[in-house]
Order: sequence, then C-alpha cells, then structure tokens
Amino acid sequence: MSIRDHDSSPLSSRPSPPGHRRTNPQVGTSPTTTHHRSRAAGLILALVLSGCSSDRPPAPSATSSSPTSAAGDTTGEERGSTADPEEVATNLQAPWSIAFYKGTALVSERDSARILEVDDERPAQPREVTTVAGVSASGEGGLLGLSVRGDSLFAYFTAESDNRIQRFPLRTGSDGVELGSPETIVDGIAKAGFHNGGRLAFGPDGMLYATVGDAGNQDSAQERESLSGSILRMKPDGTVPEDNPFPDSLVFSYGHRNPQGLAWDDDGTMYASEFGQDTWDELNIIEPGGNYGWPEVEGISEDGADGGDFIDPVQQWRPDEASPSGIAISDDRLLIANLRGQVLRTVPLSDLAEAEVAYAGEFGRLRDVVSGPEGEIWLLTNNTDGRGDPAADDDRILHIPADFSTDD
Repeated sequence: MSIRDHDSSPLSSRPSPPGHRRTNPQVGTSPTTTHHRSRAAGLILALVLSGCSSDRPPAPSATSSSPTSAAGDTTGEERGSTADPEEVATNLQAPWSIAFYKGTALVSERDSARILEVDDERPAQPREVTTVAGVSASGEGGLLGLSVRGDSLFAYFTAESDNRIQRFPLRTGSDGVELGSPETIVDGIAKAGFHNGGRLAFGPDGMLYATVGDAGNQDSAQERESLSGSILRMKPDGTVPEDNPFPDSLVFSYGHRNPQGLAWDDDGTMYASEFGQDTWDELNIIEPGGNYGWPEVEGISEDGADGGDFIDPVQQWRPDEASPSGIAISDDRLLIANLRGQVLRTVPLSDLAEAEVAYAGEFGRLRDVVSGPEGEIWLLTNNTDGRGDPAADDDRILHIPADFSTDD
C-alpha cells in the first residue's frame, strides 16, 4: 500500500458525460447510481505504468503537463496567475484548517494542537486562543478540521485511541476570541498514522459534515456499519438526522479512501476532493447513500465492474500533480488547494471537466483554501508538515482577491 498525504500529479480530466452535472437528490431519498464508463486502451496502459509516488514532492516543472481525458485526448492546463497574494500570517507550524467567527479567522495547527486567531490587520502576529487538550499528533493525525456555527466551534482531532469531534462554546473577550469547555459529540472514529480524513463543514441544510479516511483498513470503506472511509452527516449535537440515507447511521456516503475537501454550490450540490492511492485523485459530486468505490476502484471505473454500482468522479488527476485537500467555491468556480501538485486549481461550475491552475510551485504545498467574510480568498500553505520544503517564513496564510484569474 502506498501511504501518502496525497500530493498529486498532472491533471487528467475526461469529457463531460451526459448528466455529469448532478444535483443532489433531496436528503433521505434513494441515491442515484452512476454506471461505469469504459476507459480507452491508452488510458489503461497509463494506469499500468503509473508507479508509487514519494511523499516528498518533486520540484514543480515550469510548464504544465497535459491532462489525459478518458477518451485519450490531451488538452493543456493553464498555469500562472494575474493576482499577487498578500501575506497575512507567517511562521505557522503544520497549519491545517481555517474557519471564521464573526469575521475573525481561526486556524488549527496539526502537531501543536493550537488554535490561532489571525488578525489580517496585524500581519504575521497570530494570537494563540487555546491548545486543544487530548490531541495525540502522529503522522497525518492531530488537530485537523475546524468549522464554526453560531457561537460554537467544532474541531476534528486525533486522540490517543480514536478520532473524534468536539464542540466548544465561542465568545469574544477583551483580548479576542475565547473558547469554553469542550463537549465530545462524536468519538470512536478509527485512527491511524495516515488516512484520518478530518475536514468539517456545515452544509446549506444546517447539518455538520465530516470527512473520514479509511485509517489504513481499505475494506472498511465498503462496510456501511463502519464510520471509516465515509463522509458523515450529523446534527450540531452529533446525533443522526432522521433523513440520513441509512437508518440510525451518521454515514452519508461511503467507499472513500481519504476525502479532505467539502463545498456546496448555490444549487446545493455537494462536492468533495479525495486522495487516491497511486493512480487517480478525485473530484466527486456527493449523493446521499452513494458508494464511491474504494477500494474496488480508483478513479473512473471500467464499464460493468460490480454491476456499475459505483459513482464515478467528475474529474480525476494523477497523484503527483494534485493531492487535492481543502476546497471552496467562489465566483462560480470550485477552488482546490493541492499539496503535492503545489497549485491552486480552479474548476468552472459550468463545466466540471475543465480546469486551470494558478501559483504553480510559488508557495509550495497548499492545504486549505477558504472564501473569507468579504469574499477574499484565504490560502493556507503546508510546507512544515514533514513532507514539504519550507521557506524562511513558512508556513503562511495568503490573501488573494476573489476575482483572481489564471493567465491565458
């Protein structure tokens, strides 16, 4: 098994199949299954020749590798950007997630278990809000995703025996944001030194969603009674919503290896980024009750496999050019932070088979991308996590304008 914090390879996209722009059916209805599509012989050969990738990213090339479509065609992927980022914070240690409370940015550090308050009017001087008790940081585990709802902060972290989700009361004190005593709302999620998932996000339905990796037990991703290898959906108190696809289960979708990004468009369509193993990283549209195939398939599956019960990604990339982590939606585009690929990838919502990249190799590994309170884009680098090549001021938080564009 290849153990990596997915940092991917060149983009490999496919032509849009009919109906690929799927809108989620109403929660609680039966999932729509998407049948497998055949891959051309040239693509199959590419899969065979695809080798395991190292955890340390190679130096980025000056030009883009050509993505390969499912039909075997190749098209260029634009690189570069017309917007100069503004540095907001520096010298962070393995930062992982950004969330906002009343306009204030809160950032998690994976290994230190610190939550930092970042004031964009005082660059490079984040304030420590708290150190989360009980975090056991090792490998890819530690303090991971943050999300805010009302006056509560939700945190996903690796403890001594499991992964768990806690809720903290939030308030604004004399010195800044303050956290109250935590309440554990979900525990018993399998942990490992890798594939812990960890992203938290509230959907437009007011429910809390969490990505969970397979924790190295691949078969668990196909076991619906297991929380591993799934995306969870819960009420803010951690209980199961009555309209979840499986009775008395937090599991919303399954068959995932290590999903790490969640976002919704204005129509309520839910997107998730996912680290593959050695062949394909994925961008998926998430349907309630959907099976995304891991470990039976990786990427777009062959026609007829297992009766076509698995849902195909809408786009896939070679792992050494992607490793898609946090995602966000801004200006009718899906933004994807890439670790190993060291790019900010943009996918137009009007054509999910297309993509462009920006800032190729300029800032190293990118862990998270978030649309801020004023519509600005926040980028979180991740070069101090043991797999990057840190610059003097790494890790950093960067601002870019919402209307940034890639060069033609």
